[in-house]
Amino acid sequence: MPANLTPMLEQYHRIKRDHRDAILMFRMGDFYEMFFEDATKASGILEIALTARGKGTDNEAPMCGVPWHSVDSYIARLIASGQKVAVCDQVEDSRAARGLVRREVVRVVSPGTLTDPSSLDARDNLYIACLFSAGDGVGAAWVDLSTGDFRLSESKGPRAWEQVSQQVATLRPREILQAEDGAAAGRLAPGAAGDAVFNTLETWAFARDAAYRTLSEQMRTASLEGFGCQSMELAVRAGGALLHHLRATQRSSLEHIHRVIPFNTADYMVLDAPTLRTLEVTRTLSGGGRAGSLLSVIDRTVTPMGARRIQSWLVCPLLQVGAIERRLDAVEELASGTRIRDELRSLLKQVRDIERLLGRVTLGSATARDLLSLRESLFPLPAVGRLAGQLSSSLLTGQPGPLASADTSGPPVALDTLEDLHELLGRAIDDDPAATLHEGGMIRPGYNVELDDLRSVSRDGKSYIAAIETRERQRSGIASLKVRYNRVFGYYIEVSRSNLGMVPADYERRQTLVGAERFVTPELKQYEEKVLTAQERIQDLEFTLFTQIRDEVAARAARLRNTADRVADLDALACLAEVAVSRRFIRPAICEESRTSIVAGRHPVVEALGNEERFVPNDLEFGGEREPRILIVTGPNMGGKSTYLRQAALITLLAQMGSFVPAERARIGIVDRIFSRIGSSDNLAGGQSTFMVEMQETANILHNASDRSLILLDEVGRGTSTFDGLSLAWAIVEYLHDTPGLGARVLFATHYHELTELSRTLSGIRNLTVSVKESGQDVIFLRRIVEGAADRSYGIQVARLAGLPKGVIERAREVLANLETNEFGRDGMPKLARHGAAGTGAAPAAQGQIPLFGPPEDPVATEVLSELRQIETDRLTPLEGLQLLDRLRRKLATD
Repeated sequence: MPANLTPMLEQYHRIKRDHRDAILMFRMGDFYEMFFEDATKASGILEIALTARGKGTDNEAPMCGVPWHSVDSYIARLIASGQKVAVCDQVEDSRAARGLVRREVVRVVSPGTLTDPSSLDARDNLYIACLFSAGDGVGAAWVDLSTGDFRLSESKGPRAWEQVSQQVATLRPREILQAEDGAAAGRLAPGAAGDAVFNTLETWAFARDAAYRTLSEQMRTASLEGFGCQSMELAVRAGGALLHHLRATQRSSLEHIHRVIPFNTADYMVLDAPTLRTLEVTRTLSGGGRAGSLLSVIDRTVTPMGARRIQSWLVCPLLQVGAIERRLDAVEELASGTRIRDELRSLLKQVRDIERLLGRVTLGSATARDLLSLRESLFPLPAVGRLAGQLSSSLLTGQPGPLASADTSGPPVALDTLEDLHELLGRAIDDDPAATLHEGGMIRPGYNVELDDLRSVSRDGKSYIAAIETRERQRSGIASLKVRYNRVFGYYIEVSRSNLGMVPADYERRQTLVGAERFVTPELKQYEEKVLTAQERIQDLEFTLFTQIRDEVAARAARLRNTADRVADLDALACLAEVAVSRRFIRPAICEESRTSIVAGRHPVVEALGNEERFVPNDLEFGGEREPRILIVTGPNMGGKSTYLRQAALITLLAQMGSFVPAERARIGIVDRIFSRIGSSDNLAGGQSTFMVEMQETANILHNASDRSLILLDEVGRGTSTFDGLSLAWAIVEYLHDTPGLGARVLFATHYHELTELSRTLSGIRNLTVSVKESGQDVIFLRRIVEGAADRSYGIQVARLAGLPKGVIERAREVLANLETNEFGRDGMPKLARHGAAGTGAAPAAQGQIPLFGPPEDPVATEVLSELRQIETDRLTPLEGLQLLDRLRRKLATD
């Protein structure tokens, strides 16, 4: 600490010592000031002026500041730039302070603990996570501080970190806490954490007994048995450490966190980071925004809570048939009941974000306007409850049904309309309260007698003074007597010198002037004291009353949270019903068998966001005992292969989240995991090429798929040379077909048309192709998937549509024609005259894709074909097959 500092700066340095990793915002009057390095850093980020305290002296301190009433917006900007902020407030009344006002840090804000509404996406959760590993297990805890959503999960075995990575990718925390060894950051799967910030906690915070005690105290229970996480030791240690951190940084009891939900991956379909990304489930590949994603199409919720719930259901589809059917029952009932659905959605539009309002209440940051919003949100709930009572589905009525135990979220509870709280807020909170807590105007007239009296004094001061003046004139007989006020003497009675003989005996002389004298009376002194302090007392009393009311709201935290849950469910179910009706979705049949049957299926996003061209539906039938489970899809570029693959996955995902689906009929066998290897990406910072990333993702699929998985592979092998890529693609398909116990449903889109030959020797494979219609050099993409195999990709036609120069297109046609007739010169280049050379004629007509094994008249090729015909492929292992293919290729290459 520098020498000869003022007492205030000494206080600043003492507090800053405990928060070296954060920017300290130091409250001084109406501003939060920052000093020294913090000021230099913050002024650049916030684009505010940097000045100095004690400028020109040995103790010059760089400083900058922001107004106290808008501090949240500045905090959000600092957090967005990657900073942590410690907010230091005055914790005693400056009027009562002796010497320096006492200050303390009242909260520490980091990327995972933002709660200011203007800094949050109302339709999305903001999680802070904590990870703890020991042995072969990993425990994880997740909290959305703004809503109180608290979850625990635990994974053990060789795939523990993979499972935790999948959860991280699904919940997308903004901040991840870990032990001081920092092991978590290096063991999560690449890309799983996104742009989350990693921070460390002291190792002692993860001690088992202390963590268990912290959790039990927070839940107000003797044990965690009732929450289903008693035996999750690693998860409990992570959860206890996380709660300890939140208590320490928020300086709050966190009353809105009153329950913990075990998050068991065995209850939900697994969607890893590549799958969520390539299927554009919640965000698009281009730009990373919500618009254009599956979520944007199905989210027609009318409350923020419902929006977060529909997203939660979408990224965590269910695996239990009974639980899915319960949601489908509710959606079907609301879809068929147009009047009730419309009335319900109309009422729910009046409900604000109860979860986040409750969070602000229990964190002590709620204003009177927040309580007014809460009051308005509670108003329509009795009508919502009456409407729900007219329905029969247990998820809608809130009464546990026969399948309640099958729903992983637990049995529903009836809607608590909280009419007692609505009545309290109706009596207490003004209809137009002040924006801040110290301006007054928060409490409704009639709620408190003392407050009403003070307001009367403040409001009626002038008339009261006029009444005193009139009364004193009458009592004294002095017609010119006046009651006046100045800042030095306060209220006084002024009498001209000629009337001094008529002054009553109880007048007390205050000041003598040239032509008059000033007096006070006991009544005037008493009123002066009352009126001058009335406004100050009004503000103090209003703040006291408001905090009492806020505490009463916080005492109902559990009830409010349950009500918010019911509203979120009702909104989400009504949303799915609305989508089903407006988008012509149908109810899917859900079964346990590993089979998918879709009649006239449609891609929900392409159809919703498409242009005037009508979407062409397609059927899909694979899996089960009678149908092939591997479909090889060939066809032209832009023909719709990728759309076909994605729509199969999205229909499956929608069905298992409990939604109707875009099709004429659909029967979906439960899928435990969707794997998606679509598109290209690289990791240049990690030294990984596009092809390396492609192979890593494919390896993950081959190692972790099960007989209940759905696998989408699009153009696997195209990132390397033709023969290498084809060899790998061929071997991958054989591996998926032949590996005992794998049995996944596979859609494999490719331009390697040679792969279609596999259907001749492997019974579990069928070929599909995208039909086209040719007209001269033009190609019409029919978007229809039919059985069969393609022999051309029409890449040049697509290039022409993309706008490549005409010369490039014509030359490409010439080169392609020569390649297809195998005419090469000694230099290996196509035997074609260059543009402008004599003898250049029209390109020969295309005859199909280049043969894999060379022309039939080639004796070496004939020998290779003969050897291939004699091979018993059923007895080859994938490795032997790949080695054989490589040997034959080398033989051809040597020739």
